[in-house]
Amino acid sequence: MVVSEAPGIEFDAQLIQKYDRLGPRYTSYPTADRFDDSFGYRDYLQAVATLRTRGGRNPLSLYVHVPFCDTVCYYCACNKIITRNRDRAVTYLSYLKREIEMQGQLFFGINQVTQLHLGGGTPTYFSDSQMEDLLTHLRHSFQFAADDVGEYSIEVDPRTVTRERIHDLRRQGFNRISLGVQDFDPEVQKAVNRIQSESETLAIIEAARSVEFRSVSIDLIYGLPKQNVMTMQQTLTKVIRAHPDRISIYNYAHMPHAFKMQRRIAESDLPTAQSKLDMLSLCIRRLTDAGYVYIGMDHFALPTDDLAVAQRQGRLHRNFQGYSTHADSDLVSCGVSAISAVAATYSQNVKTLEAYYERLDKNELPVARGVKLTMDDVLRRMIIQMLMCNFELSISSIETAYPITFANYFAAELSVLQRFADDGLLTIDGEWLSVAPKGRLLIRNICMVFDCYLASNPAMKSEPLRYSKTI
Repeated sequence: MVVSEAPGIEFDAQLIQKYDRLGPRYTSYPTADRFDDSFGYRDYLQAVATLRTRGGRNPLSLYVHVPFCDTVCYYCACNKIITRNRDRAVTYLSYLKREIEMQGQLFFGINQVTQLHLGGGTPTYFSDSQMEDLLTHLRHSFQFAADDVGEYSIEVDPRTVTRERIHDLRRQGFNRISLGVQDFDPEVQKAVNRIQSESETLAIIEAARSVEFRSVSIDLIYGLPKQNVMTMQQTLTKVIRAHPDRISIYNYAHMPHAFKMQRRIAESDLPTAQSKLDMLSLCIRRLTDAGYVYIGMDHFALPTDDLAVAQRQGRLHRNFQGYSTHADSDLVSCGVSAISAVAATYSQNVKTLEAYYERLDKNELPVARGVKLTMDDVLRRMIIQMLMCNFELSISSIETAYPITFANYFAAELSVLQRFADDGLLTIDGEWLSVAPKGRLLIRNICMVFDCYLASNPAMKSEPLRYSKTI
């Protein structure tokens, strides 16, 4: 069955079932599982030096990771620490400020920031005064663009903040806010240990709008225990009524072998594969009917939102926080497990608090692993970025930017893509590779064709267990 959902996207259940498999989300290329522990602190320093040598003057994007949560949500796959001991946040903040200061010194003179994102965990685990302290320290270490230019966002758990706290966050400089909702159904909430009323969520949205946050985003998940089409229908009605600027609808990836907390979810409560497809189809239809634009992957936005505008103008980018409007920014990340993208490198911090504190006590940035990109990596990253963000690729632009003949360099990939073309997922000619409306939901599958690490690894049949399903 093919259901036309919107001019830019079609839901074809048969093709989705045919191509549904495990694969990367491509928030980076190479993907984070390809990072190597031979890459360390000195390699990162060299990357920053390279940026300076090349006269880097592009603005920066900053990410700060706050790993703490009061309670555990069983579905969560984030790097988090569940604790009610607030003293741990005091210690962490003191070390986080050290890292921020070290990074600020490295980027002195090329340290203008136009994008900041606080993620977690729960960033508002920090108290109001601690958040004030953190932001003061960030502004001391980096030069921030004016409020009407920069995007300064924070993830918020509506259960843990008040209207007054939202007002304080705006006063402290945040102008975008993201709220975790997941599902409004009480039985679903019980099954994932996240009880959150509709009134709590709406109160936070209203508070954000009253102090002119420029964007309000809501996160939903389909495929959770106890979910079905009816519960999803009711949740969508409430979300659409709230009219957030952006909506993300993630596919729940049940991987109890990788995430211990997911073992608390009864697999018998999980919806069937067919039910998940029905829920996805419903989400696409309801949101596009409500006027939202399909950005890609699991993201929707109002036509006036910066993401939708950037996509129309060909400026959309994808990084570790998802889709972004800042394509020209190097990403500097601070905090445990945080990932930076500077020059032609990726680097990830250590994943435990103990290791994080130990590295900083040695006056070293806590880089644990990473990768230096080859020319082939950079080329394939550009192709994957173009496809993920724009659903099309100009072959001539690639040949202009790189010393290759596309048809020869990617002969093997084009042969595989022909099977996608035969199924109506894309079209290929001498100038363009264009993803068709029915191929957009399967964009991860299309991008996987250009992933040489998947194609060249003889163990790839067992490797995808680390990934989620593409749909």
